[in-house]
Amino acid sequence: MTLSTQPISAAKPSAHTLSLCDLLDPEVLANPYPLFHRLRTEDPVHWDPFLHAWVVTRYQDVVTVLHQYSAQRTPAPEQLSKMGLASLNPIAEIMVKQMLFLDAPAHTRLRSLASHAFTPQKVEVLRGHIREVTNRLLDKVQSKGCMDVIADLAEPLPAIVTAEMFGVPVEDHHQLKAWSQDFAEMLGNFQHNAERAPRILKSVLDMADYFRSAIREQRLRPRDGLVSSLMNAEIQGDRLTEEEVIANCIVTMVGGQETTTNLIGNGVLSLLRNPEQLQTLRADLSLIPSAVEELLRYESPSQHTARLAPEDTILGGKRIRKRQAVIAVMAAGNRDPERFPDPDRLDITRTDNRHLAFGWAAHFCFGAALARIEGQITFELMLRRLPNWSLDPRSPLVWRSNLGLRGLTKLPMGFGEPKSATNLATRSQ
Repeated sequence: MTLSTQPISAAKPSAHTLSLCDLLDPEVLANPYPLFHRLRTEDPVHWDPFLHAWVVTRYQDVVTVLHQYSAQRTPAPEQLSKMGLASLNPIAEIMVKQMLFLDAPAHTRLRSLASHAFTPQKVEVLRGHIREVTNRLLDKVQSKGCMDVIADLAEPLPAIVTAEMFGVPVEDHHQLKAWSQDFAEMLGNFQHNAERAPRILKSVLDMADYFRSAIREQRLRPRDGLVSSLMNAEIQGDRLTEEEVIANCIVTMVGGQETTTNLIGNGVLSLLRNPEQLQTLRADLSLIPSAVEELLRYESPSQHTARLAPEDTILGGKRIRKRQAVIAVMAAGNRDPERFPDPDRLDITRTDNRHLAFGWAAHFCFGAALARIEGQITFELMLRRLPNWSLDPRSPLVWRSNLGLRGLTKLPMGFGEPKSATNLATRSQ
């Protein structure tokens, strides 16, 4: 979420208190929706004394926060130095240049320049290649009758696609994924983990060196890809600095991988837990675009994000002071019955489905188009090629300890042997 400038309170919430700190309990993390329901119904704009922040859970209030409140919430290096956290300054120096943590006009400038390199039309060109990569990954597991959805598909697919999209060596995708997971831990949790800080710091420095080398390489030997596009993007003579290119390569790489990995893993699990919806989708693959949107709403890969109040304001009857932290819980808004009828039911035919999984307004997820395409292709090919899905009852589900970026550490599933004719037909498409 951000580097917290205040410590989480040492006191722990009791069973009668309301706090997002309850997500630190693995049982609550496994199913956070009862907690979100309590917050939304009992105190939808809630002061969380353990996080020193307001927690907002109704759909319309979340939209207001995402649309109107400040995203510029990362402590500057000098602030960290005053807090005795100068060792984290290299992280802050990168994050303060990332569009994710900027307001207009700095955000508008960065996003406008970057948009030339990341248009939906350019992403759409990748569709055929994403299909090839997905088929290759499924080829490796199809004859086994079982797979770990995360390790065998949900992690490598976006990592490979991201490497190719950036124009860096595909064989680096394992390293890119490892760095991405480290950076995502910092984005998704309420406060940096002191024990993990050295590893995260090393990952950030290594990523910066990696993309700096990629920039040097592409100046000597230009090639297509996002690194080159960001280097060369220009609007009326304005271009990104090298440090801005590096910072936004990092955040785009992380967002592009983590969102898609969690969409695939969470989506497969949701379908396995709702077999009637799985059967409906298998019978009519034209529902896949609608199904992907519903899976994003139902188990949002990104659960919450932080903002700062731009001025003294009233929200939900509560007075919020200027610069107070506000946590917008998109996953709670996506289950708001005032916006979505029967919100706790998975309905892949849901039509009015403007969910919050990709955020809202100026900071709407930069990689949404790519994540949607990867999700659509993955579910289509899995359904075409792998019949009779089943959960492995011997393996308990373990959710990643990332409180804001919801995903599984592994997802073992079984499936039946496809007919060879079906297999050949699938590969020909």
